[in-house]
Amino acid sequence: MQARLKTDESPVTAADLAAEELLRDELARLLPGVPVIAEEAVAEGRGETPADLFLLVDPLDGTREFVNARGEFTVNIGLVVDGVPAYGVVYGPAVEKLYAGAALVERRGHAFRARRAAGAPVEATGWEQIRCRPMPEQGLVAVASRSHLDADTAALLDTLDVAERITIGSALKFGLVAEGSADLYPRLGTVCEWDVAAGHALLLAAGGSVRRPDGSPLPYGRTASQYRVPAFIAFGAKL
Repeated sequence: MQARLKTDESPVTAADLAAEELLRDELARLLPGVPVIAEEAVAEGRGETPADLFLLVDPLDGTREFVNARGEFTVNIGLVVDGVPAYGVVYGPAVEKLYAGAALVERRGHAFRARRAAGAPVEATGWEQIRCRPMPEQGLVAVASRSHLDADTAALLDTLDVAERITIGSALKFGLVAEGSADLYPRLGTVCEWDVAAGHALLLAAGGSVRRPDGSPLPYGRTASQYRVPAFIAFGAKL
């Protein structure tokens, strides 16, 4: 549980490193030859080069929540196809929530959730299909970061007709929008592509969207920017 700080001042634990090695080994077996862009490898200068098809992996999203034993952390795996997150898995082992989405299947998305305890087999049963709910014109339900709520995001939320604000850690925020429990997830502070790709694919599959604040598409595989994402807004389904 003890964390040390990386050069970018973000925390890392032994669990981050062990989980990433396990994931890299299994993904290499399942998808041989597909580059894996994983957070800790990139931090250590071992990042692979993105291609038309590549994986973005965050082995432990929400390390601060993990260290503080809040349980609001996830494992994020996103598959990017031609610059678009096409498949995503977001798993919260402590809260037993597993989300999965395929955004590019027969030109429409399919998103699901299941209850899965840590260590339980991933079976074909017990899945429930989910969809984003239509965005209301007023009375929005917004989700925001527990540990990383920046001043710009807080100011944006203050300008909107928000009836309820849910504060939670990690990519679980994407899951709440994908399942129709929330309408909006803005993040105007800097994150990295592996924080976003899996949740982005899940939202696309569930009928939502993730875009830059100016409405332009969110790009992926930006090695020159160290995979930094300056800001994004995740939306539920449009009316």
